Amino acid sequence: MPAADTTPLPDRVPAVDPLEQKSLLDEVTVRRSGRRILRRRFVTIGAGLGSLAMVHLWRLAGVADRDLCAIGPLDAPSDTYEYLATNSQIPRHERLRSDSGSTIDAIWGWPGYALRESVAEVDPRQAARVLTEPLMAEFFTPTAGQVYRSVDRETARLGWDRVHLSGWVRRIRRADAGGYWILVDGTDGESLAVAAEHVHVAIGYPGVALLPDLQAFRARHPEAGFRIANAYEPHGHLYDELRRRRATVLVRGSGIVASRVLQRLLDDVEQVGLDVEVVHLFRNYVDAPQGASRRFRRRGGGGFAYQAFNYPKACWGGQLRDRLEATDGAERADLIDRMGGTNTAPRRSWRRQLRRHGRTGTYRQMCGVVASVEAVDDGIRTTIRRADGRLESLDTAYVLDATGLQADPTTHPLYADLIARCGARRNPKGRLAVEPSFEVCGTRSGTGRMYASGAMTLGGAYAGVDSFLGLQYAALRAADDMAEAGALPRIGPLRSARGWWGWARNRSYDSDGSMR
Repeated sequence: MPAADTTPLPDRVPAVDPLEQKSLLDEVTVRRSGRRILRRRFVTIGAGLGSLAMVHLWRLAGVADRDLCAIGPLDAPSDTYEYLATNSQIPRHERLRSDSGSTIDAIWGWPGYALRESVAEVDPRQAARVLTEPLMAEFFTPTAGQVYRSVDRETARLGWDRVHLSGWVRRIRRADAGGYWILVDGTDGESLAVAAEHVHVAIGYPGVALLPDLQAFRARHPEAGFRIANAYEPHGHLYDELRRRRATVLVRGSGIVASRVLQRLLDDVEQVGLDVEVVHLFRNYVDAPQGASRRFRRRGGGGFAYQAFNYPKACWGGQLRDRLEATDGAERADLIDRMGGTNTAPRRSWRRQLRRHGRTGTYRQMCGVVASVEAVDDGIRTTIRRADGRLESLDTAYVLDATGLQADPTTHPLYADLIARCGARRNPKGRLAVEPSFEVCGTRSGTGRMYASGAMTLGGAYAGVDSFLGLQYAALRAADDMAEAGALPRIGPLRSARGWWGWARNRSYDSDGSMR
């Protein structure tokens, strides 16, 4: 018989931290918590590419170091993006899915990435290519390395190191006197509170999303969990193992990430002699162009919906942007779904590669719904229900989930807390509800305003939020809104022209917000 547990019970339940529970904080309560207080007028949370776009606009408006703060755990704004891109098989030398004018380091979009590449390589072909796209040439897209280098240059010019606070934001609370209290756990172990008048939230996706059946498999068979990988997770071990033995790999998903994973596998077949069979599973097989209207239709076939970018280009600054802003609620959500959805870029070289390996049997397609995923000797058995109801089993060594990232804001503690205690609401797409100015609905605090940008605002008045240009557009609309409220100087033509000239000459900012 086991010995009795003699551990004494606590006298009382520990007190709940009032900074965690209250929705409105006064300065006395914050001071009593023992945290150091930092005061800044403008704060951006995330310190990624969305924060870079916002700081770029604040600097253009002349905001000094003493009024500015970017909070996030990583050193460079492009770190998270590069991590996800590299895992999804877009290393620095490969090209992204952005056009020449989506220059994340410069709001003006000129000179674009194509002209910069032509000058750097003394080759005019890339610059000339944008004049003939998309009718006579595919859209120009920059290499990942070119984007990262431009971001490094801009962060140095903006004085990023002087305004960056390394840490994780745990909570945001409205201040009783207006503005916000931001509770931060620093990477150095210090906990502090930042008092801010205006807050910008750009922390990206909550995390990696594994399909439910694959997540359940990992829970049941932790010893075989390495056989399943999300394309955004590090999974280099899979490609290394495939070089050592013949195997079958199942790829699930039909978007841009799936196309990159397929290309990597088939490139290894061609370049290093990989002996592999790639089985590609479609849940919805696209065999014809999509859309009932001739004016609103995208190409499709062979299982894929083809679109140069994740949304039509008119969503970023044309008639579709205006049309979306004029709608609301469920009608807006439906329009976003029809314009976007799962699609991939129609790159000729990649499509030829699929056809070539389809003929040799290295690549084959299946369509259906997964009924079960079970462990078998030296692999995984996936049972697929076909459209006619017939079940078919497929044994593979590995399964790659290329279906995307987590899109539910409540799975991130900060987003969930904003909804639960700071007045934020969800839109019909289930993400953060924002105004056309990208102010987070329901979070205003006195004269203070909270803005958000990035993927978690999809469902608002702008579709292309999860893009370089979308991050810049959100920052511009937020800056204009702050200027209308009298909190920020307006960025007019003269101020913008001076800013571009300083950017072109790589003139950095002093601590008082002026350019050297």
